[in-house]
Amino acid sequence: MQHSLLSRTPQNVEIVPRNRQFNIEEVLATNWHGGDAFKTAFFDAMSILFPLGEQFFIDSVKEFRDQIEDPELQRRVRGFVAQEAIHRREHQHYNEALCKARGIPLKKMEARVERKQEFAHRYLRPIQRLSATVALEHLTAIMADATFRNPEGLEGAHPEMKALWHWHALEETEHKSVAFDVFVAVGGSHFRRRLSMALVTLEFTLHVIRNMRLLLRDYEGSRVKLWWGGLKFLFGEKGALRGLMRPYLDFYKRDFHPWDHDNRDLVSSVMSEFGGGAVNPV
Repeated sequence: MQHSLLSRTPQNVEIVPRNRQFNIEEVLATNWHGGDAFKTAFFDAMSILFPLGEQFFIDSVKEFRDQIEDPELQRRVRGFVAQEAIHRREHQHYNEALCKARGIPLKKMEARVERKQEFAHRYLRPIQRLSATVALEHLTAIMADATFRNPEGLEGAHPEMKALWHWHALEETEHKSVAFDVFVAVGGSHFRRRLSMALVTLEFTLHVIRNMRLLLRDYEGSRVKLWWGGLKFLFGEKGALRGLMRPYLDFYKRDFHPWDHDNRDLVSSVMSEFGGGAVNPV
């Protein structure tokens, strides 16, 4: 079963941990995305979620490492863990600098996610936590795809911040099938996968909105104009997240696999920024 799973991941996709560091402390004290408060807050709000989220992903996958028989999947799990650990480190640095600059305690920003994770570790079984990871990894994968497919989303951003988000999106693309393949290999069900996606979509959206409201608490202009303009930035004709509905809904298909969305040709264009030929077109 595991061999048939891995055959759906292109053989020339390698998971390459790139030990990157970014000089962003001073930038985070500004509206680094073209001077726009909403655009800046949207990306900053997502970053707040990542250190706790990525540690949760790592722990969820590692709980099943001993049940994986296929050596290739084991190798991909090691790459996944290494990439996510570096992401966790860099976004922790990002968040500490951001909260210091904005005068918001990081613990306050993370509190609700911490409570949700404590609940999950106490009351959910490992397969349920892995299922949540699979769903969240799909959300990050399709948003990573949108980062490259809709370049207007980062147009005008500070170069160092743009590089950070491109680096993260590239590596999320490389390992986008790992948690999914582990979940199926250890007997995860279609029903559990679909239910997890419905639940985590709501949770993720609410957490991002809450974080944005905290980050924008001192905004002095019209809130209606701010959020209306922000929705156009995200979902408008040239929106940063336009085109996500179809790949999102594909996850609910019984025979879905993350590499059904084969975007190697799309992300290969940014490979030169970061080194390594990890995702190359056929």
